[in-house]
Amino acid sequence: MSSPARSGDIIHLNVGGKRFSTSRQTLTWVPDSFFSSLLSGRISTLKDETGAIFIDRDPSLFATILNFLRTKELHPRSINVHMLMHEAEFYGITPLVRKLQLCDELDRSSCGNVLFNGYLPPPVYPAKRRNRHSVAGSQFMAGRAVPMERAPVRRSNTMPPNLGNSGILGRMSGEERTSAGPSSDPGLVRIICGHHNWIAVAYAQFVVCYRVKESTGWQQVFTSPRLDWMIDRVALNAKVMGGSLGDNDKMVAVASVTEIILWAICPDGNGNEIGVFSLNVPAEALFFVGNQLIATSHTGKVGVWNAVTKHWQNQDVVPISSYDTAGSFLILGCNNGSIYYIDVQKFPLRMKDNDLLVTELYRDPTEDAITALSVYLTPKTSDSGNWIEIAYGTSSGTVRVIVQHPETVGSGPQLFQTFSVHRSPVTKIML
Repeated sequence: MSSPARSGDIIHLNVGGKRFSTSRQTLTWVPDSFFSSLLSGRISTLKDETGAIFIDRDPSLFATILNFLRTKELHPRSINVHMLMHEAEFYGITPLVRKLQLCDELDRSSCGNVLFNGYLPPPVYPAKRRNRHSVAGSQFMAGRAVPMERAPVRRSNTMPPNLGNSGILGRMSGEERTSAGPSSDPGLVRIICGHHNWIAVAYAQFVVCYRVKESTGWQQVFTSPRLDWMIDRVALNAKVMGGSLGDNDKMVAVASVTEIILWAICPDGNGNEIGVFSLNVPAEALFFVGNQLIATSHTGKVGVWNAVTKHWQNQDVVPISSYDTAGSFLILGCNNGSIYYIDVQKFPLRMKDNDLLVTELYRDPTEDAITALSVYLTPKTSDSGNWIEIAYGTSSGTVRVIVQHPETVGSGPQLFQTFSVHRSPVTKIML
């Protein structure tokens, strides 16, 4: 082997078949690297036919490493950090390895990629609600069931001082804490739902509403009284439009088994209990369609509270296997293969028996149960009416798309496409 060249020598390299030329000083400024060992003779060399030192590594990655040795700069956006780090470790370029480790840490997910925004501490444990009888349908129409009860208002900033023993667990007696199991833990957040800049947080026996503003952050606005039963469902409407409630009022509802309680939240944070309703069967879904509160059960029960008439109506329909909403329409997929709709904003009642007007929209050709629904309703314009598109899945694994154009309203939706996608029931679909 020839003696080592001087510090100003030009070094010719053949890396993976691609030729590079650089100075000895560029290659050896990092001590104890692969190149300093190579050029000092501690590592044997293999030369090609032109006399260039051959290194059997990736030439594209080496080009980036050589650029770093020349400029001491790194542009990580155009590189694969993990592959380059592997090569830098092979060549022993310690400064480059450290830079790449920092890049890798920046790219790595931390805390589930969630940016911390704020902390909502446990609210003060509320007073118990006074018992009332359930109000349903005609009973509620006859007039106010009982005087409205105002719920306590709690307010806090995004990061308030430590509540200490004033929080939920601090207010619980030893007996209550001992008897409460995991499912009835009063401090356990069971459900969170959001609408616009509001969220409703359901604990075991009460619900708390928060709103966020850019100027003040999260604020606790409303706390319901403590209920006698466990909360199973929560619905929130932060944009009440018109009707007998003010435009600035919000509505929140909770359900437990068959019972449903609805509150109106005033701008000052006071909550008025609108009523207690019973679906008569366990409520499996609770949500708002516009200002109307809807509760459904797979057994074929639908409950609707109308904001204008303040009337709660229970309706028996065919057993329900799926549902969706579009505009003011509640769309029901049933186990007899039919899709029904109710216009809950108009709250139509049949004159002969005061039942809700439930209209069959479409019947599946094979009459398989409608196990998944996704509805798209175009905005109504002055030139034309609504276009409605519905994708639904069936118990046999079939997906169908039906459409109704404004000019075909009289004839109902038309079958557009059919797909056989599964041998099991379709449980989720998105249009």
